[in-house]
Amino acid sequence: MENHSIELEYRGHIAVVTLNRPHKKNAFDEKMWDAFEDVTTKLKKNSPRVVIVTGAGNAFSAGFDVNPENPQVSRLVEAVQNHQRRPVEALIGRIRTAVDNFVFLPVPVIAAINGSAYGGGAELAARCDLRVIDPAAMFCFSETRLGLMPDWGGGVALSRLIGASRAADLILTAREIDAREAASMGMANRISKPGKVLEEAMQLAKQIAENGPLAVRHALSVIRKAADLPQGHALQVETDEATSLITSGECYHGITAFLNSEKPQFPDPEKK
Repeated sequence: MENHSIELEYRGHIAVVTLNRPHKKNAFDEKMWDAFEDVTTKLKKNSPRVVIVTGAGNAFSAGFDVNPENPQVSRLVEAVQNHQRRPVEALIGRIRTAVDNFVFLPVPVIAAINGSAYGGGAELAARCDLRVIDPAAMFCFSETRLGLMPDWGGGVALSRLIGASRAADLILTAREIDAREAASMGMANRISKPGKVLEEAMQLAKQIAENGPLAVRHALSVIRKAADLPQGHALQVETDEATSLITSGECYHGITAFLNSEKPQFPDPEKK
Protein backbone atom coordinates (compact mmCIF):
# COMPACT_ATOMS: atom_id res chain seq x y z
CA MET A 1 0.00 0.00 0.00
CA GLU A 2 1.28 3.44 -0.91
CA ASN A 3 2.52 5.57 1.97
CA HIS A 4 0.84 8.99 2.16
CA SER A 5 1.90 9.64 5.70
CA ILE A 6 3.47 12.55 7.48
CA GLU A 7 5.39 11.42 10.53
CA LEU A 8 5.39 13.34 13.81
CA GLU A 9 8.03 12.69 16.46
CA TYR A 10 8.61 14.59 19.68
CA ARG A 11 12.23 14.85 20.78
CA GLY A 12 11.94 16.57 24.12
CA HIS A 13 10.72 20.11 23.48
CA ILE A 14 11.21 19.76 19.72
CA ALA A 15 8.75 18.24 17.22
CA VAL A 16 10.09 16.75 13.99
CA VAL A 17 7.61 16.52 11.10
CA THR A 18 8.74 14.30 8.23
CA LEU A 19 7.05 14.42 4.83
CA ASN A 20 7.06 10.71 4.12
CA ARG A 21 6.19 9.89 0.53
CA PRO A 22 9.72 9.46 -0.81
CA HIS A 23 8.90 7.53 -3.98
CA LYS A 24 6.92 10.63 -5.10
CA LYS A 25 9.57 13.04 -3.77
CA ASN A 26 7.15 13.89 -0.96
CA ALA A 27 4.68 15.53 -3.32
CA PHE A 28 1.31 16.38 -1.80
CA ASP A 29 -1.79 14.60 -3.03
CA GLU A 30 -5.17 14.65 -1.30
CA LYS A 31 -4.24 12.06 1.32
CA MET A 32 -1.01 13.91 2.09
CA TRP A 33 -2.99 17.10 2.70
CA ASP A 34 -5.26 15.15 5.06
CA ALA A 35 -2.18 13.91 6.93
CA PHE A 36 -0.64 17.38 7.01
CA GLU A 37 -3.78 18.86 8.55
CA ASP A 38 -3.93 16.04 11.10
CA VAL A 39 -0.32 16.65 12.17
CA THR A 40 -0.98 20.38 12.54
CA THR A 41 -3.97 19.63 14.77
CA LYS A 42 -1.78 17.41 16.95
CA LEU A 43 0.87 20.13 17.20
CA LYS A 44 -1.73 22.63 18.32
CA LYS A 45 -2.96 20.27 21.04
CA ASN A 46 0.50 19.28 22.26
CA SER A 47 2.61 22.31 21.45
CA PRO A 48 6.40 21.92 21.35
CA ARG A 49 8.85 24.79 21.71
CA VAL A 50 10.16 24.37 18.14
CA VAL A 51 8.95 22.51 15.04
CA ILE A 52 11.27 21.10 12.35
CA VAL A 53 9.87 19.98 9.00
CA THR A 54 11.97 17.81 6.69
CA GLY A 55 11.56 15.22 3.95
CA ALA A 56 12.11 11.48 3.72
CA GLY A 57 14.52 10.17 1.11
CA ASN A 58 16.47 12.52 -1.16
CA ALA A 59 13.86 15.27 -1.54
CA PHE A 60 12.34 17.85 0.74
CA SER A 61 9.17 18.10 -1.36
CA ALA A 62 8.21 18.32 -5.01
CA GLY A 63 5.13 20.36 -4.06
CA PHE A 64 1.72 19.56 -5.51
CA ASP A 65 1.30 16.10 -7.04
CA VAL A 66 0.09 16.80 -10.58
CA ASN A 67 -0.27 13.13 -11.55
CA PRO A 68 -3.78 12.06 -12.69
CA GLU A 69 -4.18 9.56 -9.84
CA ASN A 70 -4.38 12.48 -7.42
CA PRO A 71 -8.17 13.15 -7.14
CA GLN A 72 -7.46 16.86 -6.78
CA VAL A 73 -6.02 16.89 -10.29
CA SER A 74 -9.10 15.36 -11.93
CA ARG A 75 -11.35 17.90 -10.21
CA LEU A 76 -9.03 20.70 -11.27
CA VAL A 77 -8.99 19.52 -14.89
CA GLU A 78 -12.78 19.41 -14.95
CA ALA A 79 -12.97 22.92 -13.54
CA VAL A 80 -10.51 24.24 -16.12
CA GLN A 81 -12.37 22.56 -18.98
CA ASN A 82 -15.66 24.10 -17.82
CA HIS A 83 -14.12 27.47 -16.94
CA GLN A 84 -15.36 27.12 -13.37
CA ARG A 85 -13.72 29.46 -10.88
CA ARG A 86 -15.18 28.16 -7.61
CA PRO A 87 -13.59 24.69 -7.61
CA VAL A 88 -10.21 26.28 -8.30
CA GLU A 89 -10.72 28.77 -5.47
CA ALA A 90 -11.76 25.91 -3.19
CA LEU A 91 -8.60 23.90 -3.96
CA ILE A 92 -6.27 26.86 -3.49
CA GLY A 93 -8.16 27.80 -0.33
CA ARG A 94 -7.78 24.33 1.12
CA ILE A 95 -4.04 24.26 0.41
CA ARG A 96 -3.46 27.78 1.70
CA THR A 97 -5.40 27.12 4.89
CA ALA A 98 -3.39 23.95 5.55
CA VAL A 99 -0.06 25.69 4.96
CA ASP A 100 -1.10 28.81 6.89
CA ASN A 101 -2.16 26.77 9.92
CA PHE A 102 1.20 24.97 9.94
CA VAL A 103 3.55 27.92 9.43
CA PHE A 104 1.50 30.12 11.80
CA LEU A 105 1.90 27.75 14.74
CA PRO A 106 2.92 30.01 17.65
CA VAL A 107 6.42 28.52 17.81
CA PRO A 108 9.39 28.74 15.42
CA VAL A 109 9.11 26.48 12.38
CA ILE A 110 12.44 25.38 10.88
CA ALA A 111 12.69 23.81 7.41
CA ALA A 112 15.46 21.20 7.32
CA ILE A 113 15.85 21.02 3.55
CA ASN A 114 17.46 17.66 2.95
CA GLY A 115 17.15 17.63 -0.85
CA SER A 116 15.31 19.15 -3.76
CA ALA A 117 12.54 21.63 -2.96
CA TYR A 118 10.45 22.29 -6.06
CA GLY A 119 7.23 24.19 -6.65
CA GLY A 120 5.11 24.08 -3.52
CA GLY A 121 8.00 22.44 -1.67
CA ALA A 122 10.09 25.56 -2.26
CA GLU A 123 7.11 27.66 -1.18
CA LEU A 124 6.70 25.71 2.06
CA ALA A 125 10.40 26.20 2.79
CA ALA A 126 10.15 29.94 2.11
CA ARG A 127 7.20 30.25 4.47
CA CYS A 128 9.01 28.71 7.44
CA ASP A 129 10.71 30.99 9.96
CA LEU A 130 14.18 29.50 9.48
CA ARG A 131 15.89 27.29 6.91
CA VAL A 132 18.80 24.89 7.24
CA ILE A 133 19.81 23.39 3.90
CA ASP A 134 21.99 20.50 2.80
CA PRO A 135 24.79 21.59 0.43
CA ALA A 136 23.39 19.26 -2.24
CA ALA A 137 19.84 20.65 -2.00
CA MET A 138 18.28 22.47 -4.94
CA PHE A 139 15.50 25.06 -4.99
CA CYS A 140 13.18 25.71 -7.90
CA PHE A 141 9.97 27.75 -7.96
CA SER A 142 8.95 25.68 -10.95
CA GLU A 143 5.26 26.56 -11.30
CA THR A 144 5.56 28.84 -14.34
CA ARG A 145 7.05 25.93 -16.32
CA LEU A 146 3.59 24.35 -16.06
CA GLY A 147 1.63 27.51 -16.78
CA LEU A 148 0.97 27.94 -13.07
CA MET A 149 2.23 30.29 -10.36
CA PRO A 150 2.98 30.03 -6.65
CA ASP A 151 -0.27 29.73 -4.68
CA TRP A 152 0.79 28.24 -1.34
CA GLY A 153 1.66 31.76 -0.18
CA GLY A 154 5.23 31.28 -1.35
CA GLY A 155 5.33 34.13 -3.85
CA VAL A 156 4.50 36.63 -1.15
CA ALA A 157 6.82 34.95 1.36
CA LEU A 158 9.74 34.85 -1.06
CA SER A 159 9.31 38.52 -2.01
CA ARG A 160 9.46 39.51 1.65
CA LEU A 161 12.33 37.15 2.36
CA ILE A 162 14.74 38.13 -0.44
CA GLY A 163 13.13 41.18 -2.07
CA ALA A 164 10.84 41.61 -5.06
CA SER A 165 13.54 41.69 -7.73
CA ARG A 166 15.24 38.48 -6.65
CA ALA A 167 11.88 36.79 -6.16
CA ALA A 168 10.93 37.80 -9.70
CA ASP A 169 14.18 36.28 -10.97
CA LEU A 170 13.42 32.91 -9.36
CA ILE A 171 9.68 32.72 -9.94
CA LEU A 172 9.48 34.11 -13.49
CA THR A 173 12.42 32.10 -14.84
CA ALA A 174 11.62 28.93 -12.83
CA ARG A 175 15.35 28.30 -12.75
CA GLU A 176 17.09 25.98 -10.32
CA ILE A 177 19.47 27.34 -7.71
CA ASP A 178 21.86 25.46 -5.47
CA ALA A 179 22.42 25.83 -1.75
CA ARG A 180 25.23 28.37 -2.13
CA GLU A 181 23.18 30.72 -4.31
CA ALA A 182 20.16 30.28 -2.06
CA ALA A 183 22.27 31.28 0.92
CA SER A 184 23.73 34.28 -0.91
CA MET A 185 20.19 35.49 -1.60
CA GLY A 186 19.19 35.19 2.05
CA MET A 187 17.04 32.08 1.68
CA ALA A 188 19.12 30.00 4.11
CA ASN A 189 20.11 30.57 7.72
CA ARG A 190 22.58 27.69 7.69
CA ILE A 191 24.19 25.35 5.15
CA SER A 192 24.76 22.06 6.91
CA LYS A 193 27.53 19.56 6.43
CA PRO A 194 26.65 16.97 3.76
CA GLY A 195 23.92 14.64 5.02
CA LYS A 196 23.69 16.40 8.39
CA VAL A 197 20.84 18.81 7.78
CA LEU A 198 18.46 17.34 10.35
CA GLU A 199 21.18 17.12 13.00
CA GLU A 200 22.15 20.76 12.45
CA ALA A 201 18.52 21.86 12.40
CA MET A 202 18.15 20.05 15.73
CA GLN A 203 21.12 21.99 17.12
CA LEU A 204 19.48 25.25 16.06
CA ALA A 205 16.16 24.14 17.53
CA LYS A 206 17.82 23.19 20.84
CA GLN A 207 19.40 26.64 21.11
CA ILE A 208 15.95 28.17 20.70
CA ALA A 209 14.23 25.68 23.02
CA GLU A 210 16.62 26.48 25.87
CA ASN A 211 15.35 30.07 25.98
CA GLY A 212 12.16 31.26 27.60
CA PRO A 213 9.32 29.69 25.60
CA LEU A 214 7.04 32.67 26.13
CA ALA A 215 9.88 35.05 25.24
CA VAL A 216 10.41 33.14 21.99
CA ARG A 217 6.70 33.14 21.17
CA HIS A 218 6.20 36.86 21.83
CA ALA A 219 9.36 37.85 19.96
CA LEU A 220 8.40 35.59 17.05
CA SER A 221 4.97 37.19 16.89
CA VAL A 222 6.58 40.61 16.42
CA ILE A 223 9.03 39.29 13.82
CA ARG A 224 6.21 37.73 11.78
CA LYS A 225 4.07 40.86 11.90
CA ALA A 226 6.71 43.56 11.51
CA ALA A 227 7.13 43.39 7.73
CA ASP A 228 3.40 43.86 7.17
CA LEU A 229 2.91 46.94 9.34
CA PRO A 230 3.90 50.62 9.23
CA GLN A 231 6.83 51.29 11.56
CA GLY A 232 4.79 53.10 14.21
CA HIS A 233 2.23 50.32 14.38
CA ALA A 234 4.96 47.66 14.43
CA LEU A 235 6.68 49.40 17.34
CA GLN A 236 3.42 49.47 19.26
CA VAL A 237 2.96 45.74 18.62
CA GLU A 238 6.46 45.19 20.02
CA THR A 239 5.60 47.22 23.12
CA ASP A 240 2.36 45.28 23.64
CA GLU A 241 4.07 41.90 23.23
CA ALA A 242 6.93 42.87 25.56
CA THR A 243 4.48 44.09 28.19
CA SER A 244 2.51 40.85 28.05
CA LEU A 245 5.72 38.83 28.25
CA ILE A 246 7.08 40.67 31.29
CA THR A 247 3.69 40.49 33.01
CA SER A 248 3.68 36.70 32.52
CA GLY A 249 6.55 36.43 35.01
CA GLU A 250 8.72 34.20 32.83
CA CYS A 251 11.60 36.65 33.24
CA TYR A 252 11.68 35.79 36.97
CA HIS A 253 13.17 32.39 36.10
CA GLY A 254 15.73 33.85 33.71
CA ILE A 255 16.89 36.76 35.87
CA THR A 256 17.04 34.66 39.06
CA ALA A 257 19.16 32.04 37.29
CA PHE A 258 21.44 34.74 35.87
CA LEU A 259 22.00 36.31 39.28
CA ASN A 260 22.82 32.89 40.72
CA SER A 261 25.12 32.01 37.79
CA GLU A 262 22.82 29.10 36.93
CA LYS A 263 21.22 27.87 33.74
CA PRO A 264 17.53 28.84 33.72
CA GLN A 265 14.88 26.13 33.74
CA PHE A 266 11.84 27.63 32.09
CA PRO A 267 8.45 25.92 32.58
CA ASP A 268 6.34 25.13 29.55
CA PRO A 269 3.52 27.67 29.11
CA GLU A 270 0.85 24.96 29.14
CA LYS A 271 2.14 23.57 32.47
CA LYS A 272 2.15 26.76 34.54
